[in-house]
Amino acid sequence: MEMPYSFTSLYFDSAIIPQRVLDIFRPAKITRPHALYFIHGGGWHSGSRAIYHKIMHAFSKEGFVCAATDYRLTGVTLADQLTDLRHGYDVFTNEIIKINRKPQIIIYGSSAGAHLAALLAFAGPADCGDAVIYENYSPSNIWKPPAAAMLLSFTPFFTPWNDIFPGIWKSMQNIAGASYTEDPEYYKRFSPIEYIGDYTPPVFIAHAENEHMFPYENLLLFKEKMTLLNRYVVIKTYTKAEHGFFYDITRRQQKELFADILDFINTLQ
Repeated sequence: MEMPYSFTSLYFDSAIIPQRVLDIFRPAKITRPHALYFIHGGGWHSGSRAIYHKIMHAFSKEGFVCAATDYRLTGVTLADQLTDLRHGYDVFTNEIIKINRKPQIIIYGSSAGAHLAALLAFAGPADCGDAVIYENYSPSNIWKPPAAAMLLSFTPFFTPWNDIFPGIWKSMQNIAGASYTEDPEYYKRFSPIEYIGDYTPPVFIAHAENEHMFPYENLLLFKEKMTLLNRYVVIKTYTKAEHGFFYDITRRQQKELFADILDFINTLQ
């Protein structure tokens, strides 16, 4: 039986750096104008692109070209991780161009991956201190913001909020690369809400009813600012769902989110 997609792993550098790599699923017949770029979570210090393989398989059957990327997790800062993600986005853009498609990329991220996806979508290159060039890799395309961002278990803030989950705050401080006490403005630099502006793409936010790390109130503040600036945002809560629940499409909540993502994409021009 013919596979419904082809699978390719691409490393960004001539001398392989293990976590600077992405997997591409390309359906036998591409029917969708948009491509999907997945960023995994894991508290900015763990996780793998492989968590999205089942989901990418499902989206490839819907006619989407998909990519899931890794990024460096140890001995780096948030800015370094953003460098990796921008380079992966550029590699994916090149692959889309090679098959004579117009790059219209939608970013999806969950948990820490949602935070990174939002920074990638809202901030410009180097705005967060990320390097344009790393290990001789220089982007070959002029930066074009994604067509949309889809975020699950998302924090629009990188500064501490009331009753912040201790494990999350510890992870945030570990990856920031600076002391919050000494430089709180540096942390604000990594808050996606700070970058909302005239060019912010449409945003779909999925919130789990049993979310215990990122409060819903912060999402409402994000929505308020998006609305004030006439930017399109949708927030939906999924009942009896937990943090980062979209790793398969077998449970009711997962199937519901999958259908909602397709509906959201269909609203895009």
